[in-house]
Amino acid sequence: MASMLRKAVVGCARQLPRCMIARRRSTKTGFAAVDSILLRSLRDHHEEVAKMTPPPKVSPPSSFTIVKGALDTHGPVLKRTYGSEQISIYVTRLGNIIRGGDDDGDDDDDGINQLFLHVEMSKPGQKNSLLFLCGLYPDALGIHSVSMRPNLESEGILVVPSQYTGPSFQDLDERMRDALHSYIEERGVNESLFPFLQAWLYVKDNRNLMRWFRQVGQYISEKNHAKGT
Repeated sequence: MASMLRKAVVGCARQLPRCMIARRRSTKTGFAAVDSILLRSLRDHHEEVAKMTPPPKVSPPSSFTIVKGALDTHGPVLKRTYGSEQISIYVTRLGNIIRGGDDDGDDDDDGINQLFLHVEMSKPGQKNSLLFLCGLYPDALGIHSVSMRPNLESEGILVVPSQYTGPSFQDLDERMRDALHSYIEERGVNESLFPFLQAWLYVKDNRNLMRWFRQVGQYISEKNHAKGT
């Protein structure tokens, strides 16, 4: 499924250099032809993505609820309470955080099977939250770091720290690392989240790609309309 989205993007991108070359030697009539070609390509790719079969519907573990409107924001995807704590789960692909290596498309499946979580744990009356940054896989969860940060709720995005946030997780001794893993897993943050979050990201990527094709097409169409007035 991830590879299908990648192919849709690459297919459109491959046509752009030809359009750019045509523009450099186009007359006014040529500009209109190039715009028409691009608009048709955008429509075709929008339709291709729209026809993709969505993944089977998957529900998150029963202790978590899906945040309304999460597909259209950069905020949390899942929430739950644990005693007095409010736990919020933010997710993206690990490949969106760590870029590099070969870009030949061979790692599409690995990309969808490696998720990156921001797990925010907050308590009433406290300005700072306990933030776990984790890698999530189909069969495991690994902690990258643990820090105290300003509450993410009011920001909607990860806040860049302005003060010391703690030692590197790998610098902690094994007993403390194991205890922190137990702490987060006790709150339901483990590999059981993977099936839902994987499917959720696919739907979000699909929606974002369709929106991009549509908005670029709208911009070009409006520009053409303005030329004709």
